[in-house]
Amino acid sequence: MAVEVITREDLNEFRSLLLNDLKEIIQSKPQQTKQWLKSNEVRKLLNISPGTLQNLRINGTLTYTKIGGIMYYDHSDIDKLLNGNKVNALPTLFK
Repeated sequence: MAVEVITREDLNEFRSLLLNDLKEIIQSKPQQTKQWLKSNEVRKLLNISPGTLQNLRINGTLTYTKIGGIMYYDHSDIDKLLNGNKVNALPTLFK
C-alpha cells in the first residue's frame, strides 16, 4: 500500500483552485428573485402591516395588479420604491 504525502503547498494550491471555482459559480448564477409577489410576501419583505400595504396601494405609492381577488406586486416596483425613498447617511456620523 503506497502512502502519498500532502504538503502545505498542495493544500494551498487546492484552496486557490477551490476558491476560484466557487467564485465562478457565484458570478455565473445571478440570484433569481420572483418577479411577482403576493401581498403577504410584500408585507414580510417590507415588515409592514396589512393596513400599511393598503395605504401604499390607495395613495398610489405602490402599484399592483389584481387577478381573481389576489393582488400581485412587481418586485422591480418595490425596489424603485425603496431606492426612491433612500436617505443618505451623514458623513459626520462615521468620523
